[in-house]
Amino acid sequence: MASKQREIQLQETINNQSLWEEMLQNKGLTVIDVYQAWCGPCKAMQTLFRKLKNELNEDEILHFAVAEADSIVTLQPFRDKCEPVFLFSVNGKIVAKIKGANAPLVSQKIITLINEEKKIAAGEMVRPQYHEIVFVDSDSEDAGEASYGSVDQLYSIAIIKPNAVTARKVKEIKEKIIDAEFVIEAEDKKMLTEEQVRYFYSRIADQPDFEEFVSFMTSGLSYILVVSQAKEKWPSWDGSESNSETESKEPWDDHEKTAKSSGMKQKRESFQEYLERQQVSQFCDVEENISNTKFIDVFIPDFKKIKGIKLEKILALLRPALFNKRKEDVLNIIQDEGFKILMQRQIVLSEKEAKTLCMEHENKDYFGNLIENMTSGPSLVLVLVRENGLGHWKQLIGPSSVEEAKEYLPDSLCAQFAMESLPINQLYGSDSLEAAERDIQYFFPPEHTAALIKPHVTQEQREDILTLIKEAGFDITQMKETLLTEEEADKIYFKIKGKAFYKDVLEVLSEGPSLVMILTKWNAISDWRRLMGPTDPEEARFLSPDSIRAQFGRSMLKNAVHGASDMQEAVEAINRVFEDFVAENPEKN
Repeated sequence: MASKQREIQLQETINNQSLWEEMLQNKGLTVIDVYQAWCGPCKAMQTLFRKLKNELNEDEILHFAVAEADSIVTLQPFRDKCEPVFLFSVNGKIVAKIKGANAPLVSQKIITLINEEKKIAAGEMVRPQYHEIVFVDSDSEDAGEASYGSVDQLYSIAIIKPNAVTARKVKEIKEKIIDAEFVIEAEDKKMLTEEQVRYFYSRIADQPDFEEFVSFMTSGLSYILVVSQAKEKWPSWDGSESNSETESKEPWDDHEKTAKSSGMKQKRESFQEYLERQQVSQFCDVEENISNTKFIDVFIPDFKKIKGIKLEKILALLRPALFNKRKEDVLNIIQDEGFKILMQRQIVLSEKEAKTLCMEHENKDYFGNLIENMTSGPSLVLVLVRENGLGHWKQLIGPSSVEEAKEYLPDSLCAQFAMESLPINQLYGSDSLEAAERDIQYFFPPEHTAALIKPHVTQEQREDILTLIKEAGFDITQMKETLLTEEEADKIYFKIKGKAFYKDVLEVLSEGPSLVMILTKWNAISDWRRLMGPTDPEEARFLSPDSIRAQFGRSMLKNAVHGASDMQEAVEAINRVFEDFVAENPEKN
């Protein structure tokens, strides 16, 4: 209780326009943490603010506040942003802005402004003529553009067709969209219903081959993308993030500069025109400039929730010394902070892998010792998912330097779990979502398995099972609904074709269409069998009550789902059922 009182005393709470106006009457400097209601203030910076408050001892001229962007009209341009923003108000005028929880930069700015105030009060200098910061959409570099809150957000819906999914064009199309600085706000993969297809393509309903087209669009898996032009980045800890004085970029963002310079032209063309220029429009149909999300809700019912939550998947690593000594402590903190651990594995890094992960330290005199340490024993690699996962992990672990962490962010994991042998953070995290995707692909190479949802499962139960599959970290790479005749069933059940009970299996499968899938993730075959549970639903309810068969199985034959038992069976079943399927990444496990 005492700690909460200290936080309240440290930072004034501003949650309406009236309190904002009142706060602007403060004498001296007020440091304002602008936050979104769904994620709260930046807890990682509170220790720094308390430290500065005590060290500077300037209660009359140094104030701290937290301001909720969602409920303050002035802060409209900062709404729906996942990046922390710190504003600096001097005698009621906003004179500086820093994006991101960059403790050294924020600390330096506070000390500089307080020293100026002290010199002004002592008559040693004249008050500088600050240019007041104008609040515009923080994604725009043009101060003349309209503010974020003044216009409705426009979206485009893109449907990547079943033949493009089968031809493995999805990754290429998404990469082209991202390279042009369009943002995929939400995505889903599903078999479209006939109603959804007729709704989206109503403009071509009078064409003679429309019924054939509807049949094609409902025959397999499609990808639905909701796309906008906004773009957000997370800062690094190296102090190079842009702020009110500088616009320097991170050194690894050289490729982004090139993309931005070429992207200026791309932003002026429509999304459809861009896809046509990239020669992928034949695989992808677009509805542009949608401001009413009811249209989007037809395809992604949870769009508003998804956009607000911003679930992000990242890769994290515990270096060998930390993994060996305090693994459980770290894992408990990770789960307490709201992260879900999707996958984990122990791995002894090669020298090449260690050098790649530790590249930022290669010019330090301790680099040799670091590489020796990194290859000395197993590291623990994790795939984590959480709302605003990338930014929260960066804040949680702190900077790469232990010295910096102890000075500015003593509550960070870097400071808490420092090891005497090395002056660096014992935890690693990917720098960006793009890097996280690459890291995850490397450390958790995908494996494919064949899966089946049986006919007796109701439509509602089928949706529940698909949700369980996604929550378990599987990617549904291919999917089709089909009535399994004996010939089609043989492609999946070839290992038991000669068994006495096979006729009973065929009878169950003939009752209606089954949903046949390719599921993809690291360790997919064994993880799918674990999720399915024991073959007998009664046994499953006793041994594995959370499994699919325990929840939806009726009997040994009507046990809801089926899956390949080993790699050979999985590969053969996939090749027989999905003849055109070619894996993007051959299995390495």
